[in-house]
Amino acid sequence: MSIRHLVLARLDSKTMDRSATSRENLRARRSWTAAVVLALATILFGAQCGSAQDNRAKKLLEEMANYLTSQNAISVTFDSDIEVVTSELEKIQFTSTGELRLIRPDKLRAHRRSGHADVDFAFDGTTFTVYDRKSNAFARLSAPGSFDQLVDRLRTDFSIEAPGADLFLSNVYDALTEDVLEAKYVGRGIVDGIECEHLAFRNLETDWQLWIETGPHPVPRKYVITSKAMTGAPQYTLRIRDWRSDVPADNASFAFNPPVDAKEVDSRALLAIDEIPVGVMGAGGK
Repeated sequence: MSIRHLVLARLDSKTMDRSATSRENLRARRSWTAAVVLALATILFGAQCGSAQDNRAKKLLEEMANYLTSQNAISVTFDSDIEVVTSELEKIQFTSTGELRLIRPDKLRAHRRSGHADVDFAFDGTTFTVYDRKSNAFARLSAPGSFDQLVDRLRTDFSIEAPGADLFLSNVYDALTEDVLEAKYVGRGIVDGIECEHLAFRNLETDWQLWIETGPHPVPRKYVITSKAMTGAPQYTLRIRDWRSDVPADNASFAFNPPVDAKEVDSRALLAIDEIPVGVMGAGGK
């Protein structure tokens, strides 16, 4: 082979090498560009999906709130579960069942029973009464005002949270979304055979979920609160089995008349009655 042929061969080889290198670089650039486009699309699409989920969840919650606050008379039956985590990090759940009748703005009758408590609650717009059937004792608390004001006072003055009460407030949407950081539409779910819209919300200390009946009567069927700030993330669950809005507006039925042999005690003695037995970690500070 002549020198000319050797030079040409080397030039062809170098040209081929450069061409191959250029093709590799082009493929690399294309791959990098595709990855960037995919990442941006994922971010943008994910943000759009997240925004859509957030908007849909809030819209469904607002529709529920508008429907609930349009009802002046409400009657429900419910079951509730509340969990505590003991000092041995054992999670224990306590269950209750009950009924509630509410006439807006200031009438309430409720009954809750469990393995350790059997309690009646009555509110006639001026006085809130708690009656413990097991001890045949009752306590009265002067509380003129609305149901909303009663719930606020119980929480502020007696540290009684009653988380399910939020669903019956006149400003239910504002009460539920006050500190929400994230909202999500999860999808459809079935609660006690009823098709529901499943929503999930987050704030700093809790995650909470709500299942709302589909159709023309968007009432809550299940409500779950998870306490992220507590060891073991215990949960509170409220399941509403029956929701009616045809309660007779009979004001007399909301006044409490104690049995003749019942004894009256200090209000704080009975307001301390909880869904958790005293002596279990998480109840009564013990």
